[in-house]
Amino acid sequence: MTQVIDRRLNGRNKSAVNRQRFIRRFKAQIKRAVADAVSGRSIVDIDNGEKIDIPDRDMSEPVFRHGSGGRHEGVHPGNTDFVTGDKIKRPEGAAGGQGGKASDSGEGDDDFAFQLSREEFLELFFEDLELPDLVKTQLAKMVDFNSVRAGHTSEGVPTNINVIRSLRGALARRIALRGPHMKRLREVNDELTALQPPPVDDEEESSPHRLELEEEV
Repeated sequence: MTQVIDRRLNGRNKSAVNRQRFIRRFKAQIKRAVADAVSGRSIVDIDNGEKIDIPDRDMSEPVFRHGSGGRHEGVHPGNTDFVTGDKIKRPEGAAGGQGGKASDSGEGDDDFAFQLSREEFLELFFEDLELPDLVKTQLAKMVDFNSVRAGHTSEGVPTNINVIRSLRGALARRIALRGPHMKRLREVNDELTALQPPPVDDEEESSPHRLELEEEV
């Protein structure tokens, strides 16, 4: 049978459900570790998380293994010692188990350690205090300050720019850049006015300097 797990509500952290299940399973050990951590830290450090160590003996799980009896049939190529019907006693100490402390050979099992977040630590800390939910929410809040830019900038992202001031500055730059051309245009118009001859016949040719000024205009 196909089993579909809907993880759309979990967000990016897909292991959040497994983490909560793990905390519920070892809640007693975690609460003892939280109590020891609170007694050994300052009141100003209560808002921080905590690294929790769970002893290896508390991490034991039920396992399945073969019993000491039973009947097993198999084919063993190259067997020259036994025939059909022989009974073979299982070797002693075949049952599996978990190791304890580190041995002389350098192998052993360490305690399981994981990090509790600030929210998880405060939730376990306030659980036995019998506080109202509103008080827990207020105590669990943490004021965080962020630096915010004051004022506007002349360059950068649009959110930090004063659009009206930028347009005003752009218009002023355009007017300033257009000033030399307008001055030269006025000078040429004045020269053309000074060189304007009295009314004559259309057949009379204009002076070369006047034609040059008209082309420049």
